[in-house]
Amino acid sequence: MSTQDRYRLIGSTPSPYSNKLRALMRYRRIPHDWVPRTAAIESEIAHVKPQLVPMLRFPDSAEYRVDSTPLAYALEARHSARSVIPDDPGDAFLCQLIEDFADEWLTKIMFHYRWFYAADADFAQAWIVDEHQPGASDARRAQAMEYIRQRQVGRMPMVGCTENNAPLLEASFAALLDVLEGPLHGAAYLFGSRPSLADFALYGQLKMLATDPTPQAILRARAPRLDVWLRAMEDASGVDGQWAPSAGEPRPVLQGLLELVGADYLPFLVANDAAMAQGSASVSVPIRGGRFEQAPFGYQVKCLRSLRAAFTELPAPDRAQWTPVLQATGCLPLLTEGGAA
Repeated sequence: MSTQDRYRLIGSTPSPYSNKLRALMRYRRIPHDWVPRTAAIESEIAHVKPQLVPMLRFPDSAEYRVDSTPLAYALEARHSARSVIPDDPGDAFLCQLIEDFADEWLTKIMFHYRWFYAADADFAQAWIVDEHQPGASDARRAQAMEYIRQRQVGRMPMVGCTENNAPLLEASFAALLDVLEGPLHGAAYLFGSRPSLADFALYGQLKMLATDPTPQAILRARAPRLDVWLRAMEDASGVDGQWAPSAGEPRPVLQGLLELVGADYLPFLVANDAAMAQGSASVSVPIRGGRFEQAPFGYQVKCLRSLRAAFTELPAPDRAQWTPVLQATGCLPLLTEGGAA
C-alpha cells in the first residue's frame, strides 16, 4: 500500500486528543502513519489553522484537518467497518454526551493536575520539549521548557484550572474513578464488548492522568483495574465485540457517568452559555459544594447546542425511553432549551 493510500496522523504523545484519535484508528484498522510532531516537520504544517494536534491528512489530499471529534465522524462517513458509534439511537446519543464530557470537562481535570503541581509541571515540560525537540542542547532545552511551562500555566485561568477550582476538580476526578473502576476492565466497554467513541474520549484524557505523576498515583491506588484497561485501549485492533443496547436501562457505569455529567458538566455548559449570551466576563456556577468560575468560552456554547439538538432529534420512542433516566440524573432539564443550572 502506497503512502497516498494511507492517512497521515500528526500528533504528540502528551496530547490527550492525539492519543484518542490514534487509538480509535488502530481499533478501526484504518491504514495510517503516526508521525510525532517534532521541530523537523513544523514547516510541513505551518499553514494549518488552528495549530492543534492531532492533525489528519486524508489519502490523496494535501490538506490537514484538526479537531478529534469532527475527524472521528468524518472517518465514520468514509469507513463502515468497526464503527465506534452504537447502532441504537439512544446509546448513540449517550455516546455523544459522554464523549463531550470527556473532551470538555475531563480535560480540565487533566490540565489542572498537569500544571498545578510542581512535580507534574516538571515532568510535563520535559516530556513535551524532549518529544518536540529531540537532541536539543541543554541550554535550548531549558529555554524551551521554561517557555512551555509559562505558556501553559498562563492558560490555566482561561480553562478554569485555578486554585479556587482545584478542590472540586479533584473531587470530580475521584468520583469518576469510582464510577469507572470495576465496570471498565478486560474487554468491557461502555456500550458492550466493543469500544465506542466515548470510550476513546475517556481513554485519551485518562491516559494522560495515568502518566502524569500526581494523578497517576491517585489512579493506581483508587482504580487499579482501570489502569490496566487504559493500557489495553492503546491498541484494540484485535478486539472483536458486539453492541449491547441499553434499551433505556443503563448499566451502572452509564448511570454513574450520567450522574457526573448532570452534576458537574452540564451545569457548567449552561452557565457558560448564559454568560456568553449576557456578555459577562465570568462564568460562575455551583458545583460539588464549591463555586466553579472561569471566563466564558465560545467553543463550549457550540457543544451545548449540539447536545441539545442531538437530544431533540432523537426518534420519539428513544427520547421517551431515556427521559426518566436523564431526569433522574439531572441531565434532562439542562438538555432542553431554557434549562438552567
